[in-house]
Amino acid sequence: MECLRCLPRLLPRAVQSRRALCVSRLSPAAFCGRVTLLLSGNQKAPSLPGAAGDVHRSRTSDASQATLASVAQVFAVTKFDKEGNVTSFERKKTELYHELALQARDLRFQHVMSITTRNNRIIMRMEYLKAVITPEYLLILDYRNLNLEQWLFRELPSQLAGEGQLVTYPLPFEFRAIEALLQYWINTLQGKLSILQPLILETLDALVDPKHSSVDRSKLHVLLQNGKSLSELETDIKIFKESILELLDEEEMLEELCLTKWSDPQVFEKSSSGIDHAEEMELLLENYYRLAEDLSNEALELRVLIDDSQSIIFINLDRLKSQHLSLGFYYSYYK
Repeated sequence: MECLRCLPRLLPRAVQSRRALCVSRLSPAAFCGRVTLLLSGNQKAPSLPGAAGDVHRSRTSDASQATLASVAQVFAVTKFDKEGNVTSFERKKTELYHELALQARDLRFQHVMSITTRNNRIIMRMEYLKAVITPEYLLILDYRNLNLEQWLFRELPSQLAGEGQLVTYPLPFEFRAIEALLQYWINTLQGKLSILQPLILETLDALVDPKHSSVDRSKLHVLLQNGKSLSELETDIKIFKESILELLDEEEMLEELCLTKWSDPQVFEKSSSGIDHAEEMELLLENYYRLAEDLSNEALELRVLIDDSQSIIFINLDRLKSQHLSLGFYYSYYK
């Protein structure tokens, strides 16, 4: 990326030369810890709650659990068919998994990344995005309050109807649905990186500028925050890659993802004699694995830049410490 290649010219030579500065590279966690020790003062440990408070919370928790147990979970469901038609409705959890021939545990959508199959249904979990794919339609569950309206009602219907930029239009419906969801998630990760990248580059440039006699404390605070966000993004990308790789390593799973092949005899016959649907599914997943790998590499470049800038930042921090300036609230934030 052009802006990343240009950064070494913006940073002082002391940052680019590791031999010039005899400070070894630290891990992100060690970096935050070093900054914390240099910037913070002592802080009083929080007091423990008394026994009375514990009893009160216990009674409140018991009452809340009893209330929740007496109410059947209801899903807000948005249904998309092959023609791009959209309908919304509510279903009790027990009714929904019976209609879909699924089990109760299949609709327990924890905030994790996974793609599984059961009874010719694909269950996709991408943190807050919860979906069930059949050969005929796509269900998005409980999208409310997630700011997904524009994508759900403007972009996704046209993609599923064949009017977007997907590469799987000649293939059965489940291919389009899987690609649309994977594309959305890759775009989400890319969007986060696009926000972090200029902030980190700008902050690093300011922190290592030799014209500054001391560290700008607000800039350092921004770097620590953005470094933490970058670590979280790297974890999200890693989980995405691992989930895709797990599918690619299982030939049986690739076959099971081809729903229409097993529900339509004509499609099964064509797949056996012509287009190999499992091979097409493998190519689709490999493409999104490569896109995630590219994002991972871009995030790694930012991480390396932060690591390579630590030495000069620590020199300025030591100068700041010698001036007896205390920033104890940073410790409480990154504790």
